[in-house]
Amino acid sequence: MSKDYSLDGANTRLAEQNGLANPSWYRPKIDPKEIHKLREKSDLIPLRDNLLWLGLMVATAGMGIWLWPSWWSAPFWFVYGVLYGSASDSRWHECGHKTAFKTPWMNTVIYQIACFMLMRNPVVWRSSHVRHHTDTIIVGRDPEIVAMRPPDLVKIAINLFGLIDAYFLIKRMFLHIGGRLHPDEKQYVARDEEWKVFLVARLWLIIYAAVIGLSVWMGSFLPLMVIGLPRLYGAWHHVMTGLLQHLGLAENVSDHRLNTRTVLMNPVSRFIYLNMNYHVEHHMFTMVPYYHLPRLHELIKHDVPPPEPSIYAAFKRLLPVLVKQLKYEDAVIVPDLPKGATPYGEQVNRLLPHAV
Repeated sequence: MSKDYSLDGANTRLAEQNGLANPSWYRPKIDPKEIHKLREKSDLIPLRDNLLWLGLMVATAGMGIWLWPSWWSAPFWFVYGVLYGSASDSRWHECGHKTAFKTPWMNTVIYQIACFMLMRNPVVWRSSHVRHHTDTIIVGRDPEIVAMRPPDLVKIAINLFGLIDAYFLIKRMFLHIGGRLHPDEKQYVARDEEWKVFLVARLWLIIYAAVIGLSVWMGSFLPLMVIGLPRLYGAWHHVMTGLLQHLGLAENVSDHRLNTRTVLMNPVSRFIYLNMNYHVEHHMFTMVPYYHLPRLHELIKHDVPPPEPSIYAAFKRLLPVLVKQLKYEDAVIVPDLPKGATPYGEQVNRLLPHAV
């Protein structure tokens, strides 16, 4: 039987009683001057990265359209899909934090574009992500826990094509079109922001209806290959990297070293993911822009678990734990700390008997 992960159930009240609602998170000690420098934002770096992202999208979509319906168009749709359905996830994330660009409106523009590509309501998901950071992987508090325990491995596999996410998000969009919020959303969306949620959903419905109408009129899937379907066929990369952020690690702790994972990745994945592979570092110091995370990693690596050396290595360690959780849901990875690091503290004691 699965745990209750809802935001208004028994585990919500238990988290509040145990002091896990907005807990005090552990952070390594760093010279405040260093952190101040790392928090400095730029316009040039994210402008370069986002112009490259959007430019590649225009180029690959253009080639896909030109070669349609030949199979020669497939490689271009493959690249376009990843840029639309996966690279948008990291742009959504960074601009949602307002840390990518120094100029606020630039963050807003990219955030709105990426939200549309991902079908994530910009008001709901900004609020949701704030809660994710204040209550990271706290059962009953965090609305962004990717996989419950025991994990549904079939759903995880299906979602590599974005099918589970898209189904969930379309249902929510129509709920918002009708002027309603999901009960979980009521826990973190401000009352005076609700009208924005409904307005965005109704505007998006008009856009999607126009794209579908154009496809019917043309008798072709081509318009949907440009808008809508890439959310499915290009989702695999952001799902793959998203699984590595927290899955298989501890629930209900107040130390990101126990519930968050850093993975070293190839340059292409790092561009798609905007350095979010440095995920422990991001959670510990949320306001550090993505382009400074490698430097932050060097500053705190003495006090955090060594990163997984590759995507392959991370999944090689993770998958056996997920299989064990099917029979024994408390199985968990407890990462080793480097010699001389600050110990985890008493909260690790309840995890060690279940460590894999």
